[in-house]
Amino acid sequence: MTVPVPAAQLAGTATPSAGAVAGEVDNARSPLIAGFVGSMFMVFGSLGVGWLAPVSELRRLPLFIWMRTEGVGVGLSIVLLAIGGMLLVRAWLRLGQRVRVWGLEARKATLQAVAAWGLPMMFTVPLFSRDVYAYIGQGRLMVEGINPYENGISALPNYFQLGADKMWTEAPVPYGQLFLWIEQFVVWVTNVQPEASIMLFRLVAAVGVVLCIIYVPKLAELHGVNPHRALWLTAANPLFLTNFIASVHNDALMIGLALAGLYYCATRRVIRGLVLVTLSISIKPITVVFLPFIGLLWAGKDASWPRKFLYWFLTAALSFGLLYALSLVNGFGFGWINGLSAPGSVWIWYAPVGLIGMVVALIFNAFGLDGWALAKWVYDAGKVLMVVAVAWLIFRGDYDRLMRRLTLAFATIVLLAPMIQSWYVVWLIPLFAVTGIRNDWQVKALYFIVSFFMVYAISDQLDVFPYLQSEDLGLALILARYAAALIALLFAIYLIFVDPKTKGLFRVRDEFGVRPII
Repeated sequence: MTVPVPAAQLAGTATPSAGAVAGEVDNARSPLIAGFVGSMFMVFGSLGVGWLAPVSELRRLPLFIWMRTEGVGVGLSIVLLAIGGMLLVRAWLRLGQRVRVWGLEARKATLQAVAAWGLPMMFTVPLFSRDVYAYIGQGRLMVEGINPYENGISALPNYFQLGADKMWTEAPVPYGQLFLWIEQFVVWVTNVQPEASIMLFRLVAAVGVVLCIIYVPKLAELHGVNPHRALWLTAANPLFLTNFIASVHNDALMIGLALAGLYYCATRRVIRGLVLVTLSISIKPITVVFLPFIGLLWAGKDASWPRKFLYWFLTAALSFGLLYALSLVNGFGFGWINGLSAPGSVWIWYAPVGLIGMVVALIFNAFGLDGWALAKWVYDAGKVLMVVAVAWLIFRGDYDRLMRRLTLAFATIVLLAPMIQSWYVVWLIPLFAVTGIRNDWQVKALYFIVSFFMVYAISDQLDVFPYLQSEDLGLALILARYAAALIALLFAIYLIFVDPKTKGLFRVRDEFGVRPII
């Protein structure tokens, strides 16, 4: 039931013996310290532009008052945040360069990086997203006995003081039963105190990070991929750390449980694995796409079509049976299905389908037609193509590449959506890492993707006080975002084109010599 990939197909897959660890890593201390400095910069930057709930008592502290209400303080916060985030990118790249052999010393350096870079983020004001405040509001709905699948947080008195984005005011919860209980427990324990709630949600996210640290190497070994390199690509990745710790996304627990479940399914402990994947679905239902591939794992190699359909049925029956049992306990049924349509940005310019829809809308609007109605057709066409592509990957392909097929199916869901968030990309990084990211254009593409999304995240969401946006002070939110984007972009350009230590990482060689990958 394991699905190994031949080691010869992948780069850097050999794992040295324990006796051959000397000299594997050339001075990891320098990138570790640089990344720690970057993480601390982000901590201090978050004090001025991280997301605070209106009721937060931190707003009364002199340091927070200065950094959030004075132009100089806000400007300093933006600079620290932008430089800190990009320092993390450089530190991650440099740590990978310092590894001579991907062995036990490389694993040790990676774990040190996760600790040195990730622990400071446990104490940031939430960055790049304020979804954690929606978690608090949804937990409060649970505590007060209000069905969160039928009500947005506007059903609560003084809901606007909770700090959640206004998109959640009427939106039903898109999360599964297990995460509802986690939200309820956190709010009950902390009595809706925002900073204490954030810390508990961060501990929940940390559980997901630990699960990834444990099971990414295990899954990589099953596929003939070097486990230590896969761990560096995943857990020390700045996009992974910022989205799962600094942004406090529940996706950390979702993907951690899913990876653990996949490992047990691939090692003939299918029931245990299926339970873990189902728990992942009960965090965020997107991992339901794993189930058909688990059914194929369970059916085994060279299974006949009747046997495949039998095990698909058994997989679905067990998983949905457990979800149904959980729904009986909380009494809300499968209301999260309705919540999957929670409002928000329906498209974004860098998503391929979103970009095509935007171009179609602009063209037809120029001729006096309803361009955005036509753009919706583009988005729907993307969804249809998504379903077809996922179905193809389920029904066609080699058994030995089953985990890679699952990875490509998950990537198809992300790529063909009109809206791609940075944490959607983080779902994919562990899966690609454990099935093999070659040390050629593939890993270079990852470097570029990480750099792009870090630049975008740094400039996308900044909490700048409304009265600082007056013409008198000249610190409009849009200008603050432009400043953050410019600093981060210049740093990224430096890494890609100028830095003698890192520019080679972004270039590929062909018959015409060296050229930038972008």
